[in-house]
Amino acid sequence: MTSLVHSENRRASASVAQRNKPRQRLGERLVSAGILTSDELESALQQQSVNGQRVGETLVELGFIEEEQLLPYLAEQLNIPHVTLRDGLIDPRSVLTIPRRKAEEFEAIVLFKVRDVLTVAMRNPQQLDYIDEIERLTKCRVRPVLAMKSAIEQLLPRCYDEGFEVDAVTADMDQEAISVQDDAIHVQLQSVESIGDGSPIVNLVNYMILQAARQGASDIHIEPGANQSTVRFRVDGMLREVLRPRREFHPAIVSRIKVMAKMDIAEHRMPQDGRIHVVVDRRDIDLRCSTLPTVQGEKVVLRVLDRSSVTFNLNELGIPNNQLKSMKEILAKPYGLALVTGPTGSGKTTTLYSAIELIKNVNRNIVTVEDPVEYQLSLINQVHANAGTSLSFAKVLRAILRQDPDVIMIGEIRDGETAEVAIQAALTGHLVLSTLHTNDSAGAITRLMDMGIASYKTAAAFVGAIAQRLVRRVCQNCRTTYYPQAQMLETLHYKGDKKQQFIRGEGCHECYDTGFKGRIGIYEILHADNELRELIGADASVDKIRQWHRTHGGTSLLQEGLRLAQEGITSLDEIMRVAYFE
Repeated sequence: MTSLVHSENRRASASVAQRNKPRQRLGERLVSAGILTSDELESALQQQSVNGQRVGETLVELGFIEEEQLLPYLAEQLNIPHVTLRDGLIDPRSVLTIPRRKAEEFEAIVLFKVRDVLTVAMRNPQQLDYIDEIERLTKCRVRPVLAMKSAIEQLLPRCYDEGFEVDAVTADMDQEAISVQDDAIHVQLQSVESIGDGSPIVNLVNYMILQAARQGASDIHIEPGANQSTVRFRVDGMLREVLRPRREFHPAIVSRIKVMAKMDIAEHRMPQDGRIHVVVDRRDIDLRCSTLPTVQGEKVVLRVLDRSSVTFNLNELGIPNNQLKSMKEILAKPYGLALVTGPTGSGKTTTLYSAIELIKNVNRNIVTVEDPVEYQLSLINQVHANAGTSLSFAKVLRAILRQDPDVIMIGEIRDGETAEVAIQAALTGHLVLSTLHTNDSAGAITRLMDMGIASYKTAAAFVGAIAQRLVRRVCQNCRTTYYPQAQMLETLHYKGDKKQQFIRGEGCHECYDTGFKGRIGIYEILHADNELRELIGADASVDKIRQWHRTHGGTSLLQEGLRLAQEGITSLDEIMRVAYFE
């Protein structure tokens, strides 16, 4: 026991002696570590007395030591974390929280922000008045880290350039996260290498595709501008800006995408279409590429088709049971014309594919004609129509009718010729599924008549129409309740409890400050019977058809949207934006 006490006393005495021991200066520690010689330190101290710099900076300036060697010792001397500055460490948005003039004055760069804490690289992280000023300007707490003066001076001007975010976002990208399938560009590999040689263009394009896939974007818009390009993602039906590459990057970005999509990179005055197949995070993704000449340059839109993110199962689309039953009754018809209506991006193709998945089997010959074919389905014969090669919808349809089909799916009825062939197919024993761009289900009937289809033919062929929209779900992380204004309820023809609370999203980091995350469909089903066919045959107006729909228990898109708002799934503002109402 006595020896143990003596041992503890010796260790305590040694600790006190160590604390009381004079701390070595930075230069002495570098000499002790064998990084500097005594002569080099002496020369640096003499130079320091002339230029007034710190000894560490003087050592680097004289070439006696590298910054990477000096930083750990300097940080340990000051008891502060250190950082070697590079693009990938800096968040382009956070860096702007300090005005450039102040950043230059403080010799500081904001690296990133986590909640209310800013991590700031500083030449002098012990300058407390600078830290206090930054906290006052940003309303955030500051976590200072040490960086070399030369690195700050070199990087700081670029941090405030318009195109800095391009380099910053691609610097740390995992190169294995995305790969382009060889079958998409195997004849152009040499061109790809030459375009990407010595530039960040390949990484930038890969980054855009990678982030679009991870964020669930349906489209990527790359738009030229006078001073910079703009990259926007369409997520949950709404466009959101994500990047602003420098203007001089735009032609190279377009060329890279054209090469990947097997387009003519020398053609800049005519629109072009192509397809790219990539693997992102081990997911197969198809990109439909379209270019459009504008006065500022070529605009590119990439439609992101991720099979893993969509379902072709009617039972999983969130359709209410009563409407799902009506849909299945329409699809059970042996022949006739069934239409899905709505604007671009309302989910019509997903509904059609889900319908085909429901009714397909080995005993049925199902043929589709699409422009273009978006998803490839098993047991289905899919034909790509292309007006540019004279392979129009009408011409393909006539050929399909000679192929003994049971079910025909037409991607879209765009003109009277296609509508006429579709009606003839429906009248001759085929089930025809197609889409139209109309406001509601009743409008599908009058649209066919506007295309020149006789009312008696429409009445005989029509079996049903499904109008649909996609509304955004309120983000569950930032949802809040409120009482809407009476004027809004009146505009939406709301007949329920005027004192009911509704929900909306305030915006948070999970929903990118939109207040919404994810989408759900609302549907309006018009199921034809003999009484409706009599109305159609008598050239009834669209208002009379809508009135018939309401009196027979049908619900409108607006009513379905209000139901979702009452259930706390979406907001009234979203229903007003999406649903058709008068």
